[in-house]
Amino acid sequence: MAETTEITLRRPDDWHLHLRDGDMLKAVLAFTARRFARAIVMPNLSPPVRTAAEADAYRGRIIAALAKDVPKDVDFTPLMTCYLTDDADGDDIVEGHASGAFTAVKLYPAGATTNSADGVTDMARVEGVLGRMEEAGIPLLVHGEVTDPGVDVFDREAVFIERILAPMIERFPGLKVVFEHITTSDAADFVASGGDTLAATVTAHHLMINRGAMFDGGIRPHMYCLPVAKRESHRLALRKAATSGSPRFFLGTDSAPHALTAKEAACGCAGIFSAPAALEMYTQVFDEEGALDKFEAFASLNGPAFYGLAVNEETLTLKKEEGRVPEDVPVQGGEAVKPFLAGEPLAWAIVD
Repeated sequence: MAETTEITLRRPDDWHLHLRDGDMLKAVLAFTARRFARAIVMPNLSPPVRTAAEADAYRGRIIAALAKDVPKDVDFTPLMTCYLTDDADGDDIVEGHASGAFTAVKLYPAGATTNSADGVTDMARVEGVLGRMEEAGIPLLVHGEVTDPGVDVFDREAVFIERILAPMIERFPGLKVVFEHITTSDAADFVASGGDTLAATVTAHHLMINRGAMFDGGIRPHMYCLPVAKRESHRLALRKAATSGSPRFFLGTDSAPHALTAKEAACGCAGIFSAPAALEMYTQVFDEEGALDKFEAFASLNGPAFYGLAVNEETLTLKKEEGRVPEDVPVQGGEAVKPFLAGEPLAWAIVD
C-alpha cells in the first residue's frame, strides 16, 4: 500500500482549550485560530467565568484580540463555557445557554487544577442545577479527578469514575457529559461502554508521552499537566481509543499556556501549551497507528455531532513534511511561553 503523504479534512475544532486573558490571550490565540474553526474555551480565569454576562464579556475580549492579532482571512468562533460552583444560578445557566452565551458548563472539583478553588466541593450541592441542565440539553464538561489527599495522584481519575462520574450518570441518565482530557484505560473503557450521552476528549500530549517524561533527565515542568500523564499502558489505551473510529472520542487539546516564570519555578504550574503544533502532532499519532483514514472523524466530525452543531464546510490540508515546534512564544511585557516539545521536529505540516 502506498504511503499517505497528504490528507485533506473538514476544518477541525478544538473541544477543550485554555486561552487565558490579557497579554497571554493575545500571544496564543492565533495558533488556535489558524488551525481550528471553533474552540470550547475553558472558564477558569481569575476570577472565573460564572455568569452569562461574564461569558459575553470574555467572548468580546477574544473577538477583539482576533481583530487585532489574527490575520483577517482567519475565521474562528469561540464557544464559551460556564464555571460551575456550589451556588451556581440554574436560571442564568439555562437562559445563558438558550441565548448562546454558554455552549456548555464546566465542572471542576474544587482544588483539582489551575484556578479551581471556586469549583464544586460537594456534588449534592449542584444536583438541582444538573437536573435543569439535563432537561435543557446543556452539556456538562468534567475535569475527572478526585481531590481526596488520600488518593494517589496517578489514581485520581479512576477513583473519580467510581465515586463521582458513574453515580452522577446513573442519577442523570439524560445529561450530556464530556469526560475531558482522559488519561487512563479506565476512562477510555468507561466512555466506550457508556451511552450516547457520554463522550471524551483526548489531548495530543497524552497520546505522545507517559509519566516518565516528567522525570527524563531531571524534573521536566513543561511535561507536567493535570491530569498528569500515566503509565505507558494507559497511553497505548488512549491511542487505541482515539484511533478506533468510535464517535465517543474527539479532539480536545487542553492547550494551557503559562509564562516561563510560572512553569520554571518552585511550583511548576500545571499545564501544557500545545497550540502551536497540536494538530500536526495528532496527525502524526494517527499516521503512526495506521489510522489516518479515521482522523477526520476524530478531529472534525465527532465533536460537532455530540454538541449538535453543523460540521465546518471549509477544509484544511496537511502534508507529510518536516517542520519544527517553535522554541518559545513571546508575550507582551517581556514574558514568554514554551510550547510542548519546543524545538523538536514535526512529521506533518499544514499546507497554507
